[in-house]
Amino acid sequence: MAKIDQRRMVRVLLQRSGTTYAQEIGIRLQNKPAPLFQLLFSALLLSARIPSGNAVQAARALIDAGLTTAEKMARASWQDRVDVITWHGYKRYDERTSTMLGDTSERLIAKYDGDLRKLRDEAQRNVKHEHRLLQQFSGIGAVGADIFLREAQLAWNEVYPYADGRVIQAARRLKLGSNPETLSRLVPHKARFVAALIRTDLAKNYRELFDAAA
Repeated sequence: MAKIDQRRMVRVLLQRSGTTYAQEIGIRLQNKPAPLFQLLFSALLLSARIPSGNAVQAARALIDAGLTTAEKMARASWQDRVDVITWHGYKRYDERTSTMLGDTSERLIAKYDGDLRKLRDEAQRNVKHEHRLLQQFSGIGAVGADIFLREAQLAWNEVYPYADGRVIQAARRLKLGSNPETLSRLVPHKARFVAALIRTDLAKNYRELFDAAA
């Protein structure tokens, strides 16, 4: 195989797949309670074993239904949450997920007053500690914590550059490097770049990208 022009490969990746999940869902990501909560429940939905497009649709529907803060999500009835996600692409795990959304909201309110910035403070802006603390929420395991932090690096500067194992795997296959620091030198739009690598890994369209970057 001919040597890869990494800069060209990055351009192709960003052009084809460089939309973050927050952007696709419609979250205006800032270091504020509401968008951080929306990112948290989106990570919960995206970490389930269903197509990511269905999870995006369900997350967008929850926002459209006005369930934009931990308080509003907790006040909604279990059935209200089921109805929103069932009719918007999330049928397989709708009842269990409705329970997890309620539990996560209640825990966030009880422990952090509904504000994930207080979790960040508790972790003392240590990314490993943030990753661990995120997993206290119902429905957020290691995968969900990775999803949250990949996107949160736009708002939490200590997270940059964040690249979990799946991102590194895709980068290696595309001959772009094997650690977060190497990847961060390739492109300033790190969250978009990471999103493009994840989407590529999901689509398994590596050959197509090599051809486009040739």
